[in-house]
Amino acid sequence: MSPKFSHGLYHDACYLPSPNAEARPQNHEISLIVIHNISLPPFEYGSGCVDLLFQNQLHHHENAFLQSIAHLRVSSHFLIERTGTLKQFVPTSDMAYHAGVSSFNGQEKCNYFSIGIELEGCDFEPFTENQYDTLLPLLQDLIHEYPSIKAICGHMDIAPNRKTDPGHFFDWQRLIDAGLPVDRND
Repeated sequence: MSPKFSHGLYHDACYLPSPNAEARPQNHEISLIVIHNISLPPFEYGSGCVDLLFQNQLHHHENAFLQSIAHLRVSSHFLIERTGTLKQFVPTSDMAYHAGVSSFNGQEKCNYFSIGIELEGCDFEPFTENQYDTLLPLLQDLIHEYPSIKAICGHMDIAPNRKTDPGHFFDWQRLIDAGLPVDRND
C-alpha cells in the first residue's frame, strides 16, 4: 500500500464525501481508470455546483438546468478543478456512480471495476496546465496503489453512443509520454 492512500482516501485531495457510492461487488478488482469532463452549469467553471451535485445538494439553486438534474444520484472518485485543486468524493476502495451504462473490452458495468476522474471542463476547449499537473501524479499514484489497473480511457470509450467526454481537446499523448497504460478501445 502506498503512503499516499489511507482507506481509499488520497492524501493530496480534499475529501468531500458523497452518499452516491457503495461497496464494490465481490470479485471485481480495480482494473480501469475513466477520465470524464464536467461543468455546471454547462460551460461554466468555479461555481461549486459539481460538489453539490455529487453530494445531493444541488436542489438549492435557482438555475433551471441545475434544477433539472438535481434528482440525479451520481458521483466520481475525483474532481480536478481548472485551478488544479483536487477533490475526492468516494474512497477508491468503493464504487462511485460515474460510468452509467458502460462496457470496456466486453466487460459490462464499468463502475464495478473502475475509478472515475472528472476534469472541470467541456468537450470544446483545452484543459489547463494545472489540471494536467494534478492529473499525472494522481494517475501514477493510483497505478502504484492498484497494480491491477491495466488501462486508462475516456467516458466516450466505455459509452460511445452516449458520451463524448473528455472530448477531443484532452491530451492523451501526455499520458502516453508519461508511460501510463492508455487503452482507448479504438
